[in-house]
Amino acid sequence: MPIRRGHRVDTSNPSTLANLEAAFGGESMANRKYLFFADVAKQLGNAELAKLFRDTAQQETEHAFAHFRLLHPELVVEDPATLSEAEKQTVLSRCLELAIEGETYEYTTMYPEFAAQARSDRDQGASAEFEEQIDESREHAGIFRSAARNFGLLTPVEHHHADRYSAALGALKGEPVQPQTISETGLWICKVCGVIYIPADGDPDSGIAAGTRFEDIPDDWHCPICGTRKANFMPYVSGEISITQLPR
Repeated sequence: MPIRRGHRVDTSNPSTLANLEAAFGGESMANRKYLFFADVAKQLGNAELAKLFRDTAQQETEHAFAHFRLLHPELVVEDPATLSEAEKQTVLSRCLELAIEGETYEYTTMYPEFAAQARSDRDQGASAEFEEQIDESREHAGIFRSAARNFGLLTPVEHHHADRYSAALGALKGEPVQPQTISETGLWICKVCGVIYIPADGDPDSGIAAGTRFEDIPDDWHCPICGTRKANFMPYVSGEISITQLPR
């Protein structure tokens, strides 16, 4: 089907493929980093610098897209009007398959391993650092504790993302859609960053004991990841997706 454009990559060359993956990751990270810098510049009243960072971030996005097109030519659409509905569904399904693959890796492997490593580094490094600079060691331990905590908090978020992508993929394939109901588990999800509040875990670092219902959390509590208000949380529904918006 006529959806490919540009150069093709020799898939038998693992080094070039690895370099393209690394380049895509680097450009993608630069995009988000520059957008963060733009936010900082805006907060500090430097609109000109903020614009510079935003413009450069957009350029980095184009670089990343160019790399990704080489990695996945099956997703490059040259003329949508020439595609049949079946071909469109094939492309969209592939996008969802890749999304599910990535999110599943994050919640099954990446974040659990990062969390374990952060805890390990904290324990191993603390004794040696305390010998030399107690204050610095305490600061490092705090950073690693925060990292381990954040990785742990993000694991169910990535699981949620994978579930939603799976629901969307099923809808594209015409599979029956299970009616969505509000979760009865007491889980609540942040509308800003997607972190899920789990009553059984609570939020000990913020003084919220394990077993605390979301409804019983003080109104001045904030999301442990993005810092947004409690009011920006909503009841969590597993695999929630706006199915009606997906093309058939």
